[in-house]
Amino acid sequence: MTFSRAAAVDRVERLVEAVETDPMPVPVRELWVYGDLALGLDPVERIDVYLTKELLFGKAPERGERFAEQGIEGVGTTVDADWAEQFPEHVRANHAGHAAPERCLAAHLLDDGEPIHLEVCNTGFENNVTQRLRAARDRGSYEQLLDPRAACLWVEGTRSDTAFGKLRNGELVFPTLSEALEMLGMEETEAETAAEALAAYRERQDGTTVRGDVV
Repeated sequence: MTFSRAAAVDRVERLVEAVETDPMPVPVRELWVYGDLALGLDPVERIDVYLTKELLFGKAPERGERFAEQGIEGVGTTVDADWAEQFPEHVRANHAGHAAPERCLAAHLLDDGEPIHLEVCNTGFENNVTQRLRAARDRGSYEQLLDPRAACLWVEGTRSDTAFGKLRNGELVFPTLSEALEMLGMEETEAETAAEALAAYRERQDGTTVRGDVV
C-alpha cells in the first residue's frame, strides 16, 4: 500500500484533527511530518509522523485497578485514566506489562497495517534530531537517526495552514539526506554512510510501526 501525496496529506490532516478533538492517552504538544512526505514525493511509500508528548498530570493510580487485573499496570499514572476508560480497546502495554503511551497513541490514531511510522518523544523534534544523531554516532547505529528534513504542522492547538499548503503542493525544499547530516556536523563520508544505512533500514519497515523515546 502506498499513498498519493494528496492522500498522504489528507491522512495527516485527519491525524491533526484527532489530536485536536479527541481525548488522548497523554497530552500532545506538537505534530511533525518528516522524510518522504516532507520531501514532496508522489507516491509516498510511508508517512513518518513525530509527536511531542507532555508529562501526564493529575495522576490517579487507583483508577487503574481494572486494567491491572488484566495485566496492564500504569493506567492513571502513565496514561490518562479517563482516556483508558473511554477507549479500553486502545490501551496497550510494553513488554514489561506497563501502559505504553506511544503504543496507546498508535492504537488510537492509526489503523492496523497502515504504512505509517509514529515517533513519540517527550522533547521537540529538532532537539531529538541532535540527541539521536549523537547517540547514533557514538554507537555506530545510523539506522536510529531521525531524518532532519521535516515540517511542523501543529503546535499546542495551532495548525500551520502555510505548512499544510506547501506540503500539499510539494513546495518544501530540502537538501539530500547526506547533505542534511553534513549540516548537522557529520563529515561527508560518514554522512553518506549514515544516509545509506538509514535508507536501508526504512526499506525493511512494513505496515504500522511505532517508537517511543525519552530524552
